[in-house]
Amino acid sequence: MKLSRPARRASLVVHVVASAGWLGLSLGLLALGVTAATTASPVTVEASVRGMKLFADWLLLPLAFLTLSSGVVLALGTPWGLARHRWVYTKFWLTLATTTATVFALRPGVNSAVAAVAAGGALPDAGEVLFGPVVSLSAYVFMTVISLLKPWGQTRRGRRPRGTARRSASRPSLGEREPSAASS
Repeated sequence: MKLSRPARRASLVVHVVASAGWLGLSLGLLALGVTAATTASPVTVEASVRGMKLFADWLLLPLAFLTLSSGVVLALGTPWGLARHRWVYTKFWLTLATTTATVFALRPGVNSAVAAVAAGGALPDAGEVLFGPVVSLSAYVFMTVISLLKPWGQTRRGRRPRGTARRSASRPSLGEREPSAASS
């Protein structure tokens, strides 16, 4: 399936805006996490982790899924392909991994920090509110860099000429020889 030029451009804009939003949101989460981890004020700690919860509950997953889905649409609808270039393939798996980590690690960590602080306790573990945003931000910066530089070249699948996959089923067995161009 090939995207038309307007559809490709619209998908690209959605993907870049969602990705940039996810990157910025991670930076905001990190700023709130650092504030919560380094302040002595219980009111500031509570405000910081509540802000993190607001980001995590309402913004993280929609941006993560929008980034993932728009990236897949672009990969499948353009010549880049999903598994033809190493940088696209790497971005896909990193986006999938960070989306999964958001669901199963970052959000639960923020929620447990909010629960502990709201109950009148101290921040349970500063690493709990810092680890997720640091890992996320690092991954998104890395994905941004490889999107711009497009390193590493094509995968084995990308180097194979189009139509080779279909022809490989009709290849001769080991005992047979393919006719050469000279014998035709």
